[in-house]
Amino acid sequence: MKSLLPLTIGWRFYRARQSNGFIGFISFASTAGIALGVAVLILVLSAMNGFERELEQRLLGVVSHGELLSVNEPLHDWQAIAETATHMPDIVATAPFIRMQGLVQKPGGFQGIVLNGIEPKYEQSVSTLAEFMPEETWNTLSVAENNIVLGRSLLDKLGLDIGDTLSMYTPDMSQSNTLSAAKSHRFIVAGVYDVGGEIESTQAYVSMAYLANILKLPANSATGLRITVNNVFSAPRITRDLGYAQSQYLHLNNWTRSQGHLYQDIQLVRMVMYLVLALVIAVACFNIVSTLVMAVRDKSSEIAILMTMGLKRPAIMSIFIMQGGVNGFLGCTIGAVIGVLLATNLSAIASAIEQTLGIQLLASDIYFIDFLPSQLQQQDVIVVVAMGLVMSLLATIYPAYKATKIAPATALAGR
Repeated sequence: MKSLLPLTIGWRFYRARQSNGFIGFISFASTAGIALGVAVLILVLSAMNGFERELEQRLLGVVSHGELLSVNEPLHDWQAIAETATHMPDIVATAPFIRMQGLVQKPGGFQGIVLNGIEPKYEQSVSTLAEFMPEETWNTLSVAENNIVLGRSLLDKLGLDIGDTLSMYTPDMSQSNTLSAAKSHRFIVAGVYDVGGEIESTQAYVSMAYLANILKLPANSATGLRITVNNVFSAPRITRDLGYAQSQYLHLNNWTRSQGHLYQDIQLVRMVMYLVLALVIAVACFNIVSTLVMAVRDKSSEIAILMTMGLKRPAIMSIFIMQGGVNGFLGCTIGAVIGVLLATNLSAIASAIEQTLGIQLLASDIYFIDFLPSQLQQQDVIVVVAMGLVMSLLATIYPAYKATKIAPATALAGR
């Protein structure tokens, strides 16, 4: 019972402090500040986790994890490279492709696009592209005809519709690369895909067999081989290992070169927001110092009486540490509950705001998604709450220590 005495006294002091108007307000402000910082930090971390998830599942589901591209001549034996890849445990699947760049006319000028010739039976093992277009559109890429599938934003920029004719201009590689030597290729818009981001404005898809006929490539050849790996962050190393194992000169590429800036931006925002909101929590915790300093002054005579009755200095410290700890515990608990509730419903809340205000928070033609994602992770909640509790307890040490330095005789004489 004696060990519980400081806690009992601390709880009584805490309740008495709350009844004091000014001290109670500062105590409430510190608790509210901690709760706000914890809630917002959990919310921001969940949003960053959501962006990372969408980047990996949506954008990197369509963009190649790694690519091996021919340099001077096409890959005549891409099957052999694919066979080598099957013996590498980190590679999930491979798929050949033919790539060609050109210009298409749009109102007011020209638009550069990258034309990808794919074979759906191979492509579906390395890409989730089929999930972002109707099944009948996907099936048109299996036929060696001049069907082309465009991104939604590119279709809008060109002012076209499904079934319209699209002309693409490419340099004639048999002559000098001048505008007078440009060739025109006509395609029929067979459908659109909706992925979001810059990829919709630059990437178009056609039948691999049809594109091979345009470029007059030998049968069963390709201009590149794309790979999908288990861990996207290992893609540069795995692509390099596979490329170095080949005898043919190859250009090696991976997603970090084309889309790595998105991941770096997400990590930078995560770090900056983490630091900023951690400082918000720290400022709120320092309000505990002010609260306890005034509480020590207010209870100096009671502390002196307790000390004359034999209460040791460590017990005096624990009284005020407990009071500050209550503020930190309440703030972290309330903040965690609010943060978890907001994080789990962030997408729905953002959608409701868009509908109510008639605005769009994320534009799909700028970002790779058009909604605000969220993924709550348990470890984020634990780290944030633990950080708030530690800061709260650290803030109590100085005022609690000063309480032990009260001279009983001086305090009682001035009572």
